[in-house]
Amino acid sequence: MNQKKSKSTTYQKDKTSWKEAPFLMVKGFLMGSADIVPGVSGGTMALITGIYYRLIGAIRSFDTEAIKHAMRFNLQKLFDYIHWKFLFLLLSGIFMAILFFTRVVPLQLYMFTHPELIYGLFFGLIVGSIVLLIFEIEPEERTKKIILPLIAGALFGFWIVTLVPTDTSESFFFVFLSGSIAITAMILPGISGSYLLLILRKYDYILSQLGALGGSGTVEAFFNLLPFGLGVLAGLVIFSRILSWLLKNFNTVTIAVLIGFLIGSLYVIWPFQEREYQTIIKETEEVSAGSELAQELRERDSEPNLPEYQRLAEDSGELTDDVVIVETVDRKMIKSRPFIPGTGGSGISDLHLYEGVGGIGGGLIMIFVISYLRKHD
Repeated sequence: MNQKKSKSTTYQKDKTSWKEAPFLMVKGFLMGSADIVPGVSGGTMALITGIYYRLIGAIRSFDTEAIKHAMRFNLQKLFDYIHWKFLFLLLSGIFMAILFFTRVVPLQLYMFTHPELIYGLFFGLIVGSIVLLIFEIEPEERTKKIILPLIAGALFGFWIVTLVPTDTSESFFFVFLSGSIAITAMILPGISGSYLLLILRKYDYILSQLGALGGSGTVEAFFNLLPFGLGVLAGLVIFSRILSWLLKNFNTVTIAVLIGFLIGSLYVIWPFQEREYQTIIKETEEVSAGSELAQELRERDSEPNLPEYQRLAEDSGELTDDVVIVETVDRKMIKSRPFIPGTGGSGISDLHLYEGVGGIGGGLIMIFVISYLRKHD
């Protein structure tokens, strides 16, 4: 493989230059885009854009030596030691992606209204990436040496993405553990941290606590998030070192396992799925029965295919002659089952079929762009 062991593990000074800024910010943008989609990992984008080794090294630069410089308030040595420039540019791209795909182009909304297109795009991207990464492994190591770790990684990745969500505790230890697992998954290609939080039933819990910050429940939310934040920190510190050691001592095998994770994740990224959703009542309010909102909700034929919407409470009727209850509902996907269009009893419209196929094609085309970006690593 053209990225050798020397790039991976022992401490190296950050050599990031400002000339790399546009390329690193684009790569960060791709990572942020992936993290928004449940089932897709930002680590996947880091791997296929060629910055995976540098990302692990940057995380590792926050070690005991960095802590010593910080405790002595020796800021010059601290900033010379940590990979702040690399992380600053990468995080800038991630932040821009989050803003762009939540404010300008609401990707999470399109995941409900056009799931075939969005998931098809990432499916094509990951399929092309698998081929790209396999062919970057040296030919003499591409045969017998990677087959077993590739299969093992694929089976483990498949097992992870097909776990069924269950009810879990909100104790300090379990929230801490959830944070550690989530950040570990975000580093690993092919395994989504947000998806594992869904499996652990902590995705909504963490989002609700984050949403409470800045309001009357800020103090309570902070203490509820504290174990999660500590878990994230512990996961970064511990797992980045384990992964770094594996990349140094078992480079080809480790990369093969990571590629296997990508293969295993294709099951949940396949655009044509029978998706099962859970609805949660976020809040209720009383409104006038003659209001424009109440009339609009009465005339609606069916509930909209959106992540959040309003509806009339089913059993409320009218509280008085002029008041009704309106519910604000959150809609979350909790389970999906892939199918092949045109087989079995699963039907799909021509539009959705074209969107899925078009998305896959678009993802494959993006590989050419990523191949170019990989040269600027």
